[in-house]
Amino acid sequence: MSRPPQGPDDAARGVRLFDDVRPDEADRAYLPGMSSAWKMPWYDVQSWWRHAGRLHRRTVEVAGIQPGQRVLDVGCGTGNLALTVLRAVPDAAVTGLDPDGAALRRAARKARRRRVGRRGSLTLVRGFADRLPAADAGVDHVLSSLALHHVPLDEKRRFAAELARVLRPGGTVTIADLDAPGHGGEHRHDSGHDHGHGGHRHHREIGANQHRDDNADGGIQRLLTDAGLVDAREVARATFMDTPVMWVQARRP
Repeated sequence: MSRPPQGPDDAARGVRLFDDVRPDEADRAYLPGMSSAWKMPWYDVQSWWRHAGRLHRRTVEVAGIQPGQRVLDVGCGTGNLALTVLRAVPDAAVTGLDPDGAALRRAARKARRRRVGRRGSLTLVRGFADRLPAADAGVDHVLSSLALHHVPLDEKRRFAAELARVLRPGGTVTIADLDAPGHGGEHRHDSGHDHGHGGHRHHREIGANQHRDDNADGGIQRLLTDAGLVDAREVARATFMDTPVMWVQARRP
């Protein structure tokens, strides 16, 4: 994999795979999909069995993506949300970001089988959420689904600052994530749930829900507001795997 495109004129039709991990990041830990690399072949089976497609479709619906717009999916895993975007808006230009190279290769194979690229494009980038592969003001929408609660607060803050950089004026971020235990619904404890989309700590060192408490009492809204985004608010709520999920949006002024 080579370096990703950085400007709005670099997008091309088709499916492309890039590596944006710097040498000093080579040993940086992350949570792989299914919480363990050897389980990756079962990732999409589990997603299908747990009806994750409903969550992805709801995320695309909430985002309100328009034809031809540029979309960045942060923590894309095997590409299910990115592919849902392209089914709904076939001529969108979508970039998926994840630190898990195996997941991205699986996403690329799925996209090519589905002939993605006849109208829009899909670019898959190996990298981290606190250094987004996009030019300043180069993205219309940023999406993230069930990834943020894997990430420590200091890294979330760097991610939010990157959102303010890459979104165009008026651009929108839509985040679907777990509500904190005791907030907005019953909590089913599961320290090793396996919908992982590439967090930033090793799964043997932390539970997958380690940073979920950061979402309590409007934590995501505060994160986005502190980064300079405006109109941060919860716009939808549902239950996934017996766990409350909320959708939070904000926009760049």
